Amino acid sequence: MSSLSFFNKKKELNLWPITLLRVYTGAFFAYHGFGKVKGGNFADSLAGFVGSQENSYGFFRPFLDSVVLPNKALFGFLVSWGELAVGLALIVGLMTRYASIAGAVMLASFWFAKGQPAFSGQNHDFIWVMIFIVLAAVHAGRQHGLDEQLGDKFKFLR
Repeated sequence: MSSLSFFNKKKELNLWPITLLRVYTGAFFAYHGFGKVKGGNFADSLAGFVGSQENSYGFFRPFLDSVVLPNKALFGFLVSWGELAVGLALIVGLMTRYASIAGAVMLASFWFAKGQPAFSGQNHDFIWVMIFIVLAAVHAGRQHGLDEQLGDKFKFLR
């Protein structure tokens, strides 16, 4: 065995935790997204959540009041189906980088709406944003995912 093939094999073995993190994150978001889609009428829950957030970051509050609340049906659809789509894409490792960026944007929006400090013990959204950034940065779909299988045919998956 050449030293280069040994290095590539060792590198692949060391990346299994990224695959585990990707699949777990995907399963978590697919589960919660499916619950929102199946439950129906998530728009009212979203409006109640947004309306009850008194500590939203000041720069984000006008967006919530003037864009999200008047269009609660659209944003309810985007959140529920977005969580499901991001989750499924991460599970199979398809368009992982794009799914991770979409997940980071979505969770950053939740974080800004809640207005919690980044290092608060109650702020799980910030942790998820960091996980999505890591998954996008290491392009987690290239390990045990469809991005790895389809990357030669579709350049945008690389």
